[in-house]
Amino acid sequence: MSRGRNWTRALADGDVSDVVPSVITADATLGGDVARLIAVVPDPRSPYHRARRGEVGLREGLALAEAVTEVVTGDAHLPDDRRRPIVAVVDVPSQAYGRVEEVLGIHHALAVAVDAYARARTAGHPLITLIVGTALSGGFLAHGAQAGQILALDDPGVVVHAMHRKAAARVTRRTVDELDELARRIPPLSYDVTDWAKLGLCDGLLDVENAGDPTGGDVGKVRDALTAAVERARRGPRDLSNRLTSPAARRTRAASRRVHEALAAQWR
Repeated sequence: MSRGRNWTRALADGDVSDVVPSVITADATLGGDVARLIAVVPDPRSPYHRARRGEVGLREGLALAEAVTEVVTGDAHLPDDRRRPIVAVVDVPSQAYGRVEEVLGIHHALAVAVDAYARARTAGHPLITLIVGTALSGGFLAHGAQAGQILALDDPGVVVHAMHRKAAARVTRRTVDELDELARRIPPLSYDVTDWAKLGLCDGLLDVENAGDPTGGDVGKVRDALTAAVERARRGPRDLSNRLTSPAARRTRAASRRVHEALAAQWR
């Protein structure tokens, strides 16, 4: 099951297309806009075996950039307030880990995707992320993290983090149980989406009936939330400053705010 595919199909006005088998796109009406949906999905037949379960790999990074750039180029003649929203539908377990990926330059492929998303946002396209499953590591950095507005389903299957539990345990030389105990006191270490939502990065935590296979009511609720997010993105800044100025960030990211202010003062 691919939550990214299921939600893209559910939200789409019509057919779903693919740039490559693992990157799909569709159009969805959101209020007075027709948004472009983009999702990374599993491709069991991918020639890159490390990218068969929905990971963002070499092909995926380049295909994401192609999909985003197609929208930006197509709308370049339009006034800023009429440029199409872009919605990244996110369910990615990670970037693709593998010797082939490292040798062929996965860092370049993912950087191209990040650059395309950032260019779209600064060009006036409302860039929204909808997290419907996992959003982990470099996969999320390449597909979703550049959005001006980030929404997530309030569901145990939704996880937003820098790395998987077992990998984090190896890196920190702790057990998984020890990390879970720390997470109860330190929200950034938690794998609970409700804790992540307190860090100032989440612009809406959405309660749905079936996160894996959305009902009609779920689709309507999420469509309304996306429409509102598009309006907020159009009114808000084109940079990502809202992640440090939101009410949640003011409560939980005091250290980040102080570091940012110190760096800005030195830069000036």
